[in-house]
Amino acid sequence: MSKTRYHIVHYRYESRPASANLLTVAELARLARLHPDMVERLVEWGLVDPVESEPELLFPETVVPRIWRISRLRRDLGINWAGLGVVLDLLDRIDALEREIAWLRKKL
Repeated sequence: MSKTRYHIVHYRYESRPASANLLTVAELARLARLHPDMVERLVEWGLVDPVESEPELLFPETVVPRIWRISRLRRDLGINWAGLGVVLDLLDRIDALEREIAWLRKKL
């Protein structure tokens, strides 16, 4: 019987100048290797939030690793779209708690 193994993967993505730190839907789709329609669906489903919506959707660069995480959860773990929101919220909460623990340890 074969055993499933998961690997930690570190992604790199091309950076933009600090003066242009917001991405359009097309730029985000290119960096995240998705179709622009899929990016818009992720916004509709509440999995990705733009920082500006007028006159066009604009996203911070930090959304790219989040989309990679979404893709990995779908592809590797088979989590459905409805479950992704819950999983992402829990992962965000874990990250915040780990940062808080690290901060508290520094204070000791």
